[in-house]
Amino acid sequence: MGVELITDPSLIFLDEPTTGLDSFTATSVMEMLRDMAKKENRTVISTIHQPNSDIFELFDYLSLLARGKTIYFNHANKSVDYFTGIGFQCPEMSNPCDYFMSMMSIESIELDVEEEGQSVFDYDNEKIKQEYEKLIQFFDAKYHLSELRCDASQVHPDCPPLDGTEELIHIKVGFCYQW
Repeated sequence: MGVELITDPSLIFLDEPTTGLDSFTATSVMEMLRDMAKKENRTVISTIHQPNSDIFELFDYLSLLARGKTIYFNHANKSVDYFTGIGFQCPEMSNPCDYFMSMMSIESIELDVEEEGQSVFDYDNEKIKQEYEKLIQFFDAKYHLSELRCDASQVHPDCPPLDGTEELIHIKVGFCYQW
């Protein structure tokens, strides 16, 4: 990561920057990235599969994807209330990211399959796959009907056209943020 920063990029994409780090070091790295974003007018986009709760508190925006569908994309600090509002309340004193990861995984499907001699972890079970698909469709539908949904057809006013024309730029993820 350090070599790439020499070129002073305004946009930084990171894939699992905390992998292999202990909790303290991972949090320190993420604090440094957030400070860099704020102080040096940079945008940092990162994938982190299991951030601790301290790292979660550093996020400005959170994007949750399941089976190729966006089930949440907005301010991170609104995510717990959003999911509570659709019937998925994060337990108190829990890391929201751990809860989100578990609720949107196939392992969250509770079926009475023991009669059939199969466990919930038997991914070949069609009933489990169908129930999981229904869960993801539920999350997708709720998100798309939510007032928190980010409209992909809108362009942030701070995003200038790349070629200098007055045409709108349609950014694939639907937004452009400058710190």
